[in-house]
Amino acid sequence: MSDISVDAFGQAMGDFSNPEKHGFDLGAYVGDLAFEEDSGSEDISLEGLQQELEECESDEVVANILSSGAKLREYAKGVENNLRKVELDSIQDYIKESDNLVSLHDQIRDCDGILSQMETLLSGFQVAESKLARFVEDIIVPPKMIDVIVDGEVNEEYMRTLEILSKKLKFVEADPAVKSSKALKDVEPELDKLRQKAISKVYDFIVQKLIALRKPKTNIQILQQSVLLKYKYIISFLKEHGKEVFMDVRAAYIDTMNKVLSAHFRAYIQALEKLQLDIATAYDLIGVETRTTGLFSRAREPLKNRSAVFALGERIKIIKDIDQPALIPHIAEASSLKYPYEVLFRSLHKLLMDTATSEYIFCDDFFGEESIFYEIFAGPFSVIDEHFNPVLSNCFDAIGLMLMIRIIHHHQLIMSRRRIPCLDSYLDKVNISLWPRFKMVFDSHLSSLRDANVKTLWEDDVHPHYVMRRYAEFTASFIHLNVEYGDGQLDINLERLRMAVDALILKLSKLFPRPKQQIVFLINNYDMTIAVLKEAGPEGGKIQMHFEELLKSNTSLFVEELLVEHFSDLIKFVKSRASEDSSLNPERSITVAEVEPLVKDFGSRWKTAIELMHKDIITSFSNFLCGMEILRAALTQLLLYYTRLTDCIKKIPGGSGLNKDLVSIQSIMFEIRKYSKTF
Repeated sequence: MSDISVDAFGQAMGDFSNPEKHGFDLGAYVGDLAFEEDSGSEDISLEGLQQELEECESDEVVANILSSGAKLREYAKGVENNLRKVELDSIQDYIKESDNLVSLHDQIRDCDGILSQMETLLSGFQVAESKLARFVEDIIVPPKMIDVIVDGEVNEEYMRTLEILSKKLKFVEADPAVKSSKALKDVEPELDKLRQKAISKVYDFIVQKLIALRKPKTNIQILQQSVLLKYKYIISFLKEHGKEVFMDVRAAYIDTMNKVLSAHFRAYIQALEKLQLDIATAYDLIGVETRTTGLFSRAREPLKNRSAVFALGERIKIIKDIDQPALIPHIAEASSLKYPYEVLFRSLHKLLMDTATSEYIFCDDFFGEESIFYEIFAGPFSVIDEHFNPVLSNCFDAIGLMLMIRIIHHHQLIMSRRRIPCLDSYLDKVNISLWPRFKMVFDSHLSSLRDANVKTLWEDDVHPHYVMRRYAEFTASFIHLNVEYGDGQLDINLERLRMAVDALILKLSKLFPRPKQQIVFLINNYDMTIAVLKEAGPEGGKIQMHFEELLKSNTSLFVEELLVEHFSDLIKFVKSRASEDSSLNPERSITVAEVEPLVKDFGSRWKTAIELMHKDIITSFSNFLCGMEILRAALTQLLLYYTRLTDCIKKIPGGSGLNKDLVSIQSIMFEIRKYSKTF
């Protein structure tokens, strides 16, 4: 019961104990307990009453009531009066004892206060006991822990014991109250001895594991993951409680991995160098004449060995195989396989990426710091640079250099997807070194075209020139390699190259004695260039469009030259006389005598002339389809000229007399369709 309830109860008891003062009237509280007959009550059903009376005949009270003949309601009234008397007597007894109840209430309240004080005191004792228990637990050095630290093997139990020791050392250092306690003076020397012993033991253990990394043919990643990482808490313990020893372990690991990885990469590079296939020398340029050999040039080799100098070909597969595992040199060497340098470059950097990723993750997990990686890989980076820098300075393979640039780009994306930033600066450095070398080699090709000796390059052959084929393959290669990258600087360089080859091919064409040969030479070269650009894909862009325009304009020139060769009088008349208006100058009117020789000449040899044109085109043009297209254009133009001639004859007085000698348009159309079927 609360204090408020007890006080209220006590007050009430005090009031009851002094009836004179308050004029206490029991009747006022109890009221009149007399029963009155309820005249308004409803009739009560007596059904079944006889059966109940028969069942209660054996009851003495019921029997007396029935025998005395008393009414049931009178008997109930008597019972109620008795109950009222008993209740009033009970209340009087309670009032008489009210003083004792008040006293009892005061005693209970005093007891509650005493119990509350005792509870507070006991609670303080419990807190103190809990703190004391924790203090004892944290500062005491169990004998088992001493045995494990001093004599136990370094295993999982040893790791757990080290964690306990670390907690005790931290407890001693963290709490100023502990430092001032007398208990610490007894325990502190023992804790320090255990710390020194633990540091010494785990140092020896880790050093032995590091020595195992230097053994030949050791799988470093497996040793790191399955052995060293199991004991990474040792490093945390040393870092917290043995900083100097931790730095020694750190330095030992850096030195070990630096030497091991440097040796591995040096051996791998030496093995790769045996697989290298030389593609180009300083003299393998677009505009260099290939027939001559001298002190500083080499004889022309078979195309199968040197086709990759200017054509991309199958070398593009290296981009598609960018995620393939690194080459295994001894397997490739056993198969007598040789590879362009970009294949070896991709393989070397694939190995570097995988090794660096594994080492970076391990260093972060084992040592808890990333900076250690860069100290370890200073050696491998140096080994790779020692190999790559001389190779780069002697590389004259422009396509190979661009492939390496694209490989580096894809490797950067791979490392980005892995979310491993450790090679960012290295890959940027390699990329920066590749671009100037590529620009230098590309400019060498450009200079070879600008400075080419036209007389030594010229051959008395109207078929595509090898310089133009080199250019077409070279340009198609870079267009293909730039599809997904949109390198504007490369586009500018290709445009410069296109302008240079345009100028060179025009100079070469001028060396042919006849205009027709010059045009045929240009058409053959332009057609071949367009075909090569189309083979590289639909991405020829404005360079391809440029050559298509040149092909179109030169085709028109050739058609005119060809027709003039066989129908010069007809064409001269149509161009000069057929368009004149005779009404303006009657004296210069066209007469039958003027056109009759033209009509008879055409009718006598037009089929023969077309056949000669066909043979001429077949022998002149390398591309059969291109030749047939030119023949069709020539025949179509011839039909237009002849149609204008017939229209002119219709306007001449007496011209109808020449109808018998005119060749019908349908006959010419039939002949055109006959040659069109050869497509």
